[in-house]
Amino acid sequence: MSNLAKAKANFGTAPVFLTAISTILGAVMFLRFGYAVGSVGFIGTVAIVIIGHLVTIPTAMAIAEIATNQKVEGGGEYFIISRSFGINIGAAIGIALYLSQAISVAFYIIAFAEAFDPVIDWVASQYDILITDKRLISLPALFVISIVMITKGADLGMKALYFVVATLLVSLIFFFAGTTEYSQTTIGFDVFKTVDNPDSFFYVFAIIFPAFTGMTAGVGLSGDLREPKKSIPLGTLAATVSGMVIYIFIAYKLSMAASPEDLTTDQLIMSKIALWGPIIPIGLAAATVSSALGSIMVAPRTLQALAGDKIFPADQVNQVLKKGTAKNNEPLNATLLTIVIAAVFVSVGDVNAVAEIISMFFMVTYGAICLISFLQHFAADPSYRPAFKSKWYLSLLGALMCVYLMFKINPLYAVSSIVIMVLIYFGITYYNENKQGMAKIFQGVIFQLSRELQVFLQKADKEHVSTWRPSLICISSDSFKRSASFDLIRWVSHRYGFGTFLHYINGYVSRETHAEARVTLERLIDKAEASKSNVYIDTIISPSFTTAIAQSIQMPSVSGKESNMYLFEYSRTLGGCTDEIVENMHLVKAADFDICVLSSSEKGFGYHKQIHIWITHNDFENANLMILMGFVIMGHPDWKEAEIKIFAIYPAKDIKEQREKLLEQIKEGRLPISPNNVEVIEREETLRNREVINEKSVDADLTIVGFRSEAVKQLGTEVFDGYDDIGNILFVNSNKQKEIT
Repeated sequence: MSNLAKAKANFGTAPVFLTAISTILGAVMFLRFGYAVGSVGFIGTVAIVIIGHLVTIPTAMAIAEIATNQKVEGGGEYFIISRSFGINIGAAIGIALYLSQAISVAFYIIAFAEAFDPVIDWVASQYDILITDKRLISLPALFVISIVMITKGADLGMKALYFVVATLLVSLIFFFAGTTEYSQTTIGFDVFKTVDNPDSFFYVFAIIFPAFTGMTAGVGLSGDLREPKKSIPLGTLAATVSGMVIYIFIAYKLSMAASPEDLTTDQLIMSKIALWGPIIPIGLAAATVSSALGSIMVAPRTLQALAGDKIFPADQVNQVLKKGTAKNNEPLNATLLTIVIAAVFVSVGDVNAVAEIISMFFMVTYGAICLISFLQHFAADPSYRPAFKSKWYLSLLGALMCVYLMFKINPLYAVSSIVIMVLIYFGITYYNENKQGMAKIFQGVIFQLSRELQVFLQKADKEHVSTWRPSLICISSDSFKRSASFDLIRWVSHRYGFGTFLHYINGYVSRETHAEARVTLERLIDKAEASKSNVYIDTIISPSFTTAIAQSIQMPSVSGKESNMYLFEYSRTLGGCTDEIVENMHLVKAADFDICVLSSSEKGFGYHKQIHIWITHNDFENANLMILMGFVIMGHPDWKEAEIKIFAIYPAKDIKEQREKLLEQIKEGRLPISPNNVEVIEREETLRNREVINEKSVDADLTIVGFRSEAVKQLGTEVFDGYDDIGNILFVNSNKQKEIT
């Protein structure tokens, strides 16, 4: 964009207004507005004007808002979109915008040729020369206008605007001053009167809508304005409102001055109504030439800005297209390409067909601009401080109307436009991976939404919440040495729970430890992304493991709910459970947390096929939490083929009762555990429970065992010893009994 910054900026507000109003009151007004009144009646035409401005007014206000928040450089609407949505999606929309602007050149040139109908008729009557192909007029006209623009640049276009607007004003005065025999003989005013079998409302709308799109024409001059923040809002809004009012008066005049049949069959009906007929073709010629000049000025600048952002895959292409003239940075190469595209569509020669295509591309652009404004209202970004503020509901209305109208006008065109833009987006993303994508503007919105939800959850009446879900915290200094604890949190937080994984850095907060924490966090985030986890990752710097735990259990959960479970972890391969873990359990217990201890081994989690849950007569409070944890873990795709087996060790006299109780509990809790997978084992006095567990769960991929805090106080790390023959073990201690509902 460096070349664009050097462009000479010397235009004020008037060119923005004049460019917009001369485009609004242009080809469609002279050639197709009578057709609209005859096809859908006065009331239908007013509806078209109003519906069209339900898109253009919110868009104009959104443009004014965004333009007063940032320096709008060369590229106009593209610059606004790309600097709000990010370069990738901005470029996808920008390419569509450029094509619509380039095709608009063809639209106005085709319409310019229509102004020669009286001349063609006169030549035919005087010299017997019949001109049937108007491309004999339109293609040379495009060539002449192109030469003028290339040699004279934007300055000539600006000077021509004053003459064009003056001609338009005179044309309208003559039109409103005129009268017809129809208006003098007609009694009453039928607002619904149309021709027989008229075209559909939305087909007519698609042909008329390009008239209203002219309101953004002045935005493309952003790089040539002294004060874009002032000129764009003022000029754009003034032109939009003025155009809407004038169109309603024109619709009334047409419906009063001519029959629906004449309005639909005579595209220059306004010349039959005007006080002096020839002024209408003159006005049409002036307006279309001006609009064509305006489009040739604006479209290449959009393309120049796209190339300046290096969005095309070939560097050579970017260099060629962004190159400007030495004097005023006029986009010479971009102008030549625009002329070629325009020539292709001029060859089509059908105003209606080109109008539909233009409408679709403009709808996409306007919808994106309105969406940006809407999202910015909710993002509450401190850097977003526009001097002019639109209303969020107007921006939302504009965005929704654009989508609705696209599909009402032509569903095939609508789907095609969206598909093409999506393909362009992915293509640009593929070649420009370092560019920002859609996340740029959505980050603020997601932040605000997350904040609101967390506050709502905190305020909710938790006493009446009967369901339980794990909100798990784990601190580890060995995050990159073993992944068992991270995997467990990843599984728990996939669907049913929430997980926070903290990498522990021993020491005091300093510049060095802070830098270390940032580097570590980036590595952890990469790890989380690679595993597609829903775990919230962070680091914690603390002088001891105990203080780190004390800090973490007081931290609010990222879920908006209070954390309720703590995970300690150790490796049996490296020496077993440590005194440090045991000594800190009372701290976690004091905060009413459930406690899990993950004991990992060389076997790891095996093939993710079997989860064994062991319940004893001492696990009255632990049992339900152990079963629920097995169910939660199985919710992850890694365990989709797994099954849960429950083993219960009870004295012989309690076996039957406990089995029935377990089966009833599983049935009522609707847990996916087969009765065949429930085994109640008689407790033998001479055999320790862990010996039975070692034997039965030797092939289990995860074994869940309960433990009591009283036993830890008495026996310390011995509680977790003696399970050498099995794989990873999850020891569970519930703060209170959970309900399986």
